[in-house]
Amino acid sequence: MDEKIIELIKSQKDKGLMLMQQQYSGLIHYIVRGILQNESDIEECISDICVKVWHSIESYSPDKGKFSTWLTVISRNTALNYLKGKYTEHDELKEETADTSSVEDDILRRERAEELKCAIRTLSLEEQHIFYRKYYYLQQTSQIAAELGMTVRSVEGKLYRLRKKLQNELGGDF
Repeated sequence: MDEKIIELIKSQKDKGLMLMQQQYSGLIHYIVRGILQNESDIEECISDICVKVWHSIESYSPDKGKFSTWLTVISRNTALNYLKGKYTEHDELKEETADTSSVEDDILRRERAEELKCAIRTLSLEEQHIFYRKYYYLQQTSQIAAELGMTVRSVEGKLYRLRKKLQNELGGDF
């Protein structure tokens, strides 16, 4: 199904976006609603996500990951841009053209990100799930607790312990 969606979008056919929305609207809404609260911002953000997918479909590579993962990243980043109030064409252009970091900074940032990914892989699947929901999808602790059938204090305790685990795994660097 993903291959068909990708092929249709690449060939600039509206049906590709319609299929993507049918297949992934639940995922997109889930991510965006976890970050934005205002209903009109949510709808506008989702429209912008579709536009971004339409314009950047050529950058998707199945070798780097699943289509749903690529779509998740676009959805999350677009919603975060709305949350920060930076979502304008001017700001996007500034972000793309600004080169404020050195090559050394970029290399260090990538190395630290890879170290963090490796450390996260040492967590149990449940811990990874909670970590990503809290720190990647920016979900409220109460939402995580409700959806996982846990108490808020239980989730807070798990988050505290997994942060300590990661800190120990990373040697206190992060």
